[in-house]
Amino acid sequence: MLSSDNPKKVTPVDPSDLTIGDLLVALADHKDRPLVFRYDGRPVKPGYHVTEVKAGQFSALDCEANPESWSEVFVQLWDVDEGGPVHMPAGKFAAIIRKVSDHVALDESAKLTFEVSDGVRPMELHRAAQPSVVGGAIEVELSPRPASCKPRDRWLKGQAAMGNACCGESRCC
Repeated sequence: MLSSDNPKKVTPVDPSDLTIGDLLVALADHKDRPLVFRYDGRPVKPGYHVTEVKAGQFSALDCEANPESWSEVFVQLWDVDEGGPVHMPAGKFAAIIRKVSDHVALDESAKLTFEVSDGVRPMELHRAAQPSVVGGAIEVELSPRPASCKPRDRWLKGQAAMGNACCGESRCC
């Protein structure tokens, strides 16, 4: 679902939860609109390229030796001005992803990460907010993907759930 927020008031849903499937569904009704990715407070250049789409299955141990596994889709954006005066239409982006999915198994529920570089600066990892309609374009705000501690994240989520249960009562525990 797209929101029609003012670009200065973009309020992302939990960006770490946006999947490639979420993004494609949000773009489906806007195929002819320019797709503008924003990062570092500015839009990508109109000639940006999707240079690579890759899927990965990861297995790891977190800092408390808990096993972790997840799927992730990486979309690499090359922030250059070589494709013309307008940004890529959302439908072209979706077609690129569909073409990749014909050859590479893409889990539509996988975590979505954007790798962005202008070809000079090192690639940076970003997460994506829910797309917004801004003027005649579809904008997707990218923000740096932070590191996290999964055991701490689970503990905080548990604390929040306990706090909600307790504070919802007329008397506190």
